[in-house]
This record gives sequence, structure tokens and C-alpha cells, in this order.
Amino acid sequence: MQMTLTAAEKLRYSRHLNLPQFGIETQERMKASSVLVIGTGGLGAPMLQYLTAAGVGTIGVVDFDTIDESNLQRQVLFGTSDVGKPKTETAVAKLKEQNPYVNFVIHNERLSAKNALEIIGNYQVVADGTDNFPTRYLVNDACVLAGKTNVYASIFQFEGQVSVFNYVDNEGNRGPNYRDLFPTPPPPGMVPSCAEGGVLGVLPGIIGSLQASEVIKVLTGIGEPLAGRLFLFDSLDFSTRTLKVKRDPNNPLNGDNPTIHQLIDYEDFCGLKVKSDITEISVDELSQWRANQTPHVLIDVREIYEYESANIGGISIPKGGIANHLDQIPKSGKVVIHCKSGGRSSQVIKLLTDQYGYENLINLTGGILAWKETFEKDLVVI
Repeated sequence: MQMTLTAAEKLRYSRHLNLPQFGIETQERMKASSVLVIGTGGLGAPMLQYLTAAGVGTIGVVDFDTIDESNLQRQVLFGTSDVGKPKTETAVAKLKEQNPYVNFVIHNERLSAKNALEIIGNYQVVADGTDNFPTRYLVNDACVLAGKTNVYASIFQFEGQVSVFNYVDNEGNRGPNYRDLFPTPPPPGMVPSCAEGGVLGVLPGIIGSLQASEVIKVLTGIGEPLAGRLFLFDSLDFSTRTLKVKRDPNNPLNGDNPTIHQLIDYEDFCGLKVKSDITEISVDELSQWRANQTPHVLIDVREIYEYESANIGGISIPKGGIANHLDQIPKSGKVVIHCKSGGRSSQVIKLLTDQYGYENLINLTGGILAWKETFEKDLVVI
């Protein structure tokens, strides 16, 4: 469906209209188009800004998170006064100021196997700005099952990558998807999150802008999208590579013999479901142990910089080096493992239990954040 540009829109998008391969017809095609941006963080923020400025007609925004002060180093869509506010609503309020001719749809909820197909089905293109493997596989599978193009990007420390998955070219050939490139997820904990490993502040802006460029190409039909190719960027030495990606006949979604016909449990698929038999302790109970001088060892598995910023007196053994410091973790007595909120410590307990035979480990529910909320509100937890 083509939509006519108003006089005001023609003025706003005049630099597009002057492009020999763009013009009024392409801009009108973009006005009639729709894209779902999943995540308003490092990648989503710059991507949303440029898609809004470019004049995409309808932009859906999915996120369930609130703005944290640590976001501001890279998510330049937000400011200090926005800390604590919902990301989706705050982002859309700012984006409407940027371009009042764009229609925004807010999905202030976590994308899941229960709602993904329903949400994604309302848009032409999906742009994946998420930062974890379960959601990436969920987005990919939902796009394949729904027949949608998935414009993918990811970032870590100083490096980024971009590709276009499940794209159908002019000859009707469907390109590869995320599972063709990454058939299985990495073992839990092998790839640190940005919270653990860090990310250069400007990197999301670079990669998110490239991702927005690919979205525009797919929506308008101009240029050649990164279908069947993976673009890699290293900001430290400013090197780039483009790798070819081919369809895998063993792909369980759309290979020769598909075995996945509906969305699955992606936390379980990625090995992130914590065993239900892991012993837990609350911060109140830990506080009572300390008051009563109950013998126990406390291990903090956060990164060293996190520990130096704020700690509650435990032994610092970062998660990535836990196997090299088993001599500091006794196999008898009470040993409490904690991290920022409980996720990393659960993974450490699973590792130590499964591979090293520990049976005395206890996870601190809510981690140091729960301790801060209950006992030491002035702790600077990063």
C-alpha cells in the first residue's frame, strides 16, 4: 500500500527525495511500511532514532526494562532525569518529538514464546536489538515461522556484527537465518554479557546505525541487504570482514527435515534453567548468620571492578576464573555464592556441582542488589 507524502513531509525528507535511487516513491513506500524494534538498549536506541528520522511509517517498540544509570554511557536516547522510567514509554515520548509523522506502538512487555508470534505478525520487518541468546533464538524462530525478515545485530566489548536473516530476494529465494550461522547456543556462562564484559560506549551507535540502514534497505527495496552475509567490525583496529552464510540442510526450522514447528522453551534450549534443587538463602537469613556468627564462607563471583565498587565482605573470585580457585572454595561447611542479582552465582553453583562434585553450595537470592535494598542503600552497585 502506497501512502502520499504531505508537503511538510516532502520538506522534512527532501535530502532523501534528492537521492537518485530514492525519490518520492521510495519515501512513500517507507511511510507505508512497519518495523518492530525489539529492545531499546544499546542497539535499539540509535536504531530507533534513525528509523524515526528516516520516516518509517509505523514503528513497534518492545522492551520491559527501566532505565538504569549504567545505560547512559551508550544509550544516548536517554538522559539522567530518565533513570528509573520505563524504556519504551520514555523512548517513544522522545521519538515523537523527533518526528511527529511516525506512528509508534508500545509493547511494554517481555517478548516470550507466548506472545512473540502475535506481536511479530503485525509488522513487515523485525529488528533484533536484544543482548541474550534465548531471546535471539526466540526472535529468529518466530520470524522464520511467521515469514518475516529479521535484521540482526550484536555487540560485545569492542566488536559488533550485523546480518539480515530469513530474507526473500526478488527471485523468491529465502536466505539463511540465525540457526544456519549458530546451530546451537554457547554453553552457559562462556560468553559474558555486556554487564560482565563491558562495551565501548560508541560501539552500539555504530552498529545500531548500520542495523537501521539494513532495515531501510529491506523496507524500501533499494540496495543489496546483508542477506547471506555476516558483517564484522572491530573498533580497536578499525578492521571489517564480511563472511558468507549459507543455508544449512540440517536446520531444524526450515532445513530438509524440520523438527521445530512451534516456539519452544528458549531458556531451557540455551541451558539457562537453574536446577530447582539449588539451595537458596535470603539476605535476611545471611544477616542473621552474621549476627549469630554462624560459620560460613561467602564467595563473590562478580567481576573485580564490580567488587571494588561495592562488596559485602566476601572472597572475590570472578565467575570466569572460578575453576582456577577451587582451593579457596571448601567442600564442607556452608558456602554462600553471590553475584549482582543471583544469575551468575546460580550458574557457578551448577558448574561446581556438576563438574567438581560440590554439595554444600548455597545461592544468595537477589545477590548484592537485594542486600543493598534491605541493609545498605548507599552501596554503589555497578
